[in-house]
Amino acid sequence: MSALIDVILPVFLVMGFGYAATRMALLSEPAVDSLMRFAQNFAVPVLLFRSIAQLDLSAAYDAGLMISFYTGAFAGFAVCFLGAIFLFRRPVTDAVAIGFAGLFSNSLLLGLAITERAYGAAALTGNYAIISIHAPMLYAFGIALMEWARTRGHGLSAPRLARQIARTTLTQPLVIGILCGFMVNMAGNPLPSAVWSAVDMLARSAIPVAIFGLGGVLVRYRIEGDRGPVALIALASLILHPAIVYGLGRWVFGLDTAALRSAVMTAAMAPGVNAYLFAHMYGVAKRVNASAVLVATALSILTVWGWLHILP
Repeated sequence: MSALIDVILPVFLVMGFGYAATRMALLSEPAVDSLMRFAQNFAVPVLLFRSIAQLDLSAAYDAGLMISFYTGAFAGFAVCFLGAIFLFRRPVTDAVAIGFAGLFSNSLLLGLAITERAYGAAALTGNYAIISIHAPMLYAFGIALMEWARTRGHGLSAPRLARQIARTTLTQPLVIGILCGFMVNMAGNPLPSAVWSAVDMLARSAIPVAIFGLGGVLVRYRIEGDRGPVALIALASLILHPAIVYGLGRWVFGLDTAALRSAVMTAAMAPGVNAYLFAHMYGVAKRVNASAVLVATALSILTVWGWLHILP
């Protein structure tokens, strides 16, 4: 019970505060959108920039950590994608968006916050290593598959498809922050202390603002759409993904305690708002993914508590 109260509850109280403020019209929806734009386009990219720029790259990138996490992620995609097609008879484009929701865990807004609350800031090295390739790789994968699904039979050339994928991925603010962090890291952190102080000020605002704003965003979602796909996404995100990561990380790759905690806790997060934004970008499965974000985020209060008890 102490894990629920001390670690999980504060994060969800901040989210609930944002939800209540928006629900009671103390904060307008345009204001929430502006808050989220600030978080996603500025504060969180700066947080990622700082983290990657100061990361010990040789120590952070453990092959077992990455293979464990991303095997679980792509297993979640496969289950949701195939389930959408063969169980629920959804079109292929819908199935790609539903699969993306099972693939893209909320590694940033909730994963960092809960891992830090549970194990301290020093335990986040594995989280940042995962996050550094999370958005670029998974967006590129999702966009490539969606463009293939949309253009089947239309003769879209491979170079044109590659350009479209690269443009959409590389213009994401999160990806820009990560790439800039890598450049500064490899250059030996040449920035003056005044710049780092400004970066620190902005980075400290990222997580609380993003979590508060996420609560406001959830007001506009409704628990509707097909129950089957929504339940499948929640199962893949909250149970299947972290279970695969735990099994591979502990018994196949023998990850140390810190790496195992980072990998499993990141995997145990519900689909983030990006799952809805991806569906919205292509105009498919929007209702299902919006419902899945809301349902899985609520259920994660209990499932994350369970994983905290299982982890060493």
